[in-house]
Amino acid sequence: QVQLVESGGGLVQAGGSLRLSCAASGRTFSSAAMGWFRQAPGKEREFVAVIRWSSSDTYYADSVKGRFTISRDNSGNTVYLQMNSLKPEDTAVYYCAAARRWPYSRPDRNVYDYWGQGTQVTVSS
Repeated sequence: QVQLVESGGGLVQAGGSLRLSCAASGRTFSSAAMGWFRQAPGKEREFVAVIRWSSSDTYYADSVKGRFTISRDNSGNTVYLQMNSLKPEDTAVYYCAAARRWPYSRPDRNVYDYWGQGTQVTVSS
């Protein structure tokens, strides 16, 4: 089975930076895209960013454009999320997700096939 494991979350002051990573494992793993979602308490899980594995094309939610950067590691099946200029409203559990086929509806969480357990990001003011 495919497993996604996130790491890198923690507590940071507003304006600071964090780098999240997501490692995919499993002999049958084959992903067209890997991305990040986040969910704050009482809120819906929302799209953050996604990268197309073959082309490295990236897409971002408007709320994080210019601050977050998603990237990939081909050989290690790893995706990263560099988060700069963090704001308190970025506080959430961040989830890694993978799609076997390219999700043309990229923000739709229902088209992603695999999910990590989540890592907590807390931004203090």
